[in-house]
Amino acid sequence: MNGSPNMGNIGRLFADLWRLLRGQDRRGHKVRWLVAQLRPYRGRVGLMFLGLLLATAAGLAPPYLAGRAIDSGILAGDLSALDLIVVAFVAVSVVYALATYLQTYMVGWIGTRVLQDLRERVFTHIQSMSIGFFTRRSPGVLISRMTNDIEALNQLVTTGVVTMFSSTLTLVGVVVILLVLDVKLALITFLTFPLLAIASLIFRVVSAGAYKATRERIAAITAYLQESLSGVRVVRSFGQEPRHLDEMTALNEANREVNMKTVYLNASYFPAVEMLSAIGTAVILLYGGSQAIDGAIQIGVIVAFVGYLNTFFEPIQQLSQLYTTYQQGMAALDKIFDLLETKPDMVDAPGAIDPGELRGEIDLEGVWFSYGEEGESGADTWALEGVDLHVPPGQTLALVGATGAGKSTFAKLVARFYDPQKGTVRVDGHDLRGVQQRALRRQLGIVPQEGFLFSGSVRENVAFGRPEASDEEIEAAISAVGATEFVAALPEGLDTQIGERGIQLSAGQRQLVAFARALLAEPRILILDEATSNVDVRTEKTIERGLERLLHGRTAIVIAHRLSTIRRAGKIVVLEHGQIAEQGTHDELIAANGPYSKLYGAWSESSAA
Repeated sequence: MNGSPNMGNIGRLFADLWRLLRGQDRRGHKVRWLVAQLRPYRGRVGLMFLGLLLATAAGLAPPYLAGRAIDSGILAGDLSALDLIVVAFVAVSVVYALATYLQTYMVGWIGTRVLQDLRERVFTHIQSMSIGFFTRRSPGVLISRMTNDIEALNQLVTTGVVTMFSSTLTLVGVVVILLVLDVKLALITFLTFPLLAIASLIFRVVSAGAYKATRERIAAITAYLQESLSGVRVVRSFGQEPRHLDEMTALNEANREVNMKTVYLNASYFPAVEMLSAIGTAVILLYGGSQAIDGAIQIGVIVAFVGYLNTFFEPIQQLSQLYTTYQQGMAALDKIFDLLETKPDMVDAPGAIDPGELRGEIDLEGVWFSYGEEGESGADTWALEGVDLHVPPGQTLALVGATGAGKSTFAKLVARFYDPQKGTVRVDGHDLRGVQQRALRRQLGIVPQEGFLFSGSVRENVAFGRPEASDEEIEAAISAVGATEFVAALPEGLDTQIGERGIQLSAGQRQLVAFARALLAEPRILILDEATSNVDVRTEKTIERGLERLLHGRTAIVIAHRLSTIRRAGKIVVLEHGQIAEQGTHDELIAANGPYSKLYGAWSESSAA
């Protein structure tokens, strides 16, 4: 029973590989894709296999040479023959050392490059995905795909391939050599093999899904860790550390349980192999020794048999362990392929154009949009319903309404983070579906409610949209939004490192940097999504002075609750339940005594209070 995992693993490994080669496994195309990642390095792969063949052949020679040294040299009393065999032994050892070096170096080189290529490919694919993708996928799971799963694939592509070929060649080579040395003794030795196959079916049932479960558990831990670290301030503020510790403990325990299954699978065969090796050696010594006493077989042959028997069980161990690598690698391949086969929700249409410099004219014609699946019925599923709106170039449009009215959705459609299920969004008369996304976004500036900053310096963050901007242009943008004073007070000015997400700065300072970043990018269309709601009154007044320059000559969509920002807008649109309730200037809407007038009255009372 203890030996079953070995032959069970090896049998399943080769059975799975055979199905893959014959195209009978659903993952066959994935494996072919994976092998194709080695194509750019086929010259080095060839060198790796050359080293592998030489090292395997050289590794098979010592037991045979030891046997010949005993029979042809020591027992025969032939010193010259012994000298030749010793020279051959040394030469084989040198070849083995050089070939092993070549093989090991090439495996490491290829593995490092394939790992790099896979990460870049996955990262490039993730970067091409639309915003909706990131609302459905946990960042922690995506990180796990680029770290844990790619590392598992790397082990399969490099170490796994080498082990499979090397161990298989060694196994076949040992069988052939044993048969050549003595057929009867070899066949007796092979009688131990059926013991390795007992209960392989039971083992297959036990091992099914274990390795896939380990990939899922580690992805869950990575996702939870990422979320917990990102929200550590919220956790601390509500004193929920114990609950997070309990949750992580539960995830860790679940991970331990699924990993213990694989631990059993990995650990069970070592004593079995050692025991079977000992049994095989005992059989050889007992039967072969009696034959040698009778003069039917040479002593050197028995010595060679004992040496090859030890060599024989080593590749069995390696191939059995390889099944673990294979299972983990294939589980990781399924996860990565699922990611790579996920198509972006939005792609540039064939023949999509670059409209050149935009004037900023925006038109929404009969726009309906839902974050759910297209075709869902019921008014509650639509974030926008039948919206028609014209925004002339250079106008500031203020969107107002209650939370969930569709204001941010409106801005996301103009930025083409999403496409409407019905209707058309146009910029300068061009349907956004026919405009290159890159061409649109490079003329788009967005300042969200909480400006996201990257780790690095103030200079790097301000110049994010225009990395080629000069110091003078960066300083001018900072000055225009009123951030010169706080930047000058920083320890290293523009070169001050602000930490991940700009943690070294206050909320107001981060927002000023975000405004400067938007201004430096010189967008033709600017979207301000509650951009001043998280700053204090003094900072807001500083930003408002900068807004005059920032909005000048640009089409702007401003989502705000602050009265000063709304009153400055050329047009105000009131949204209710995804529909335009009314639109006009501030004075027109106040005079109409409609929804806007009520909202404005509530804001005025709140401000006065």
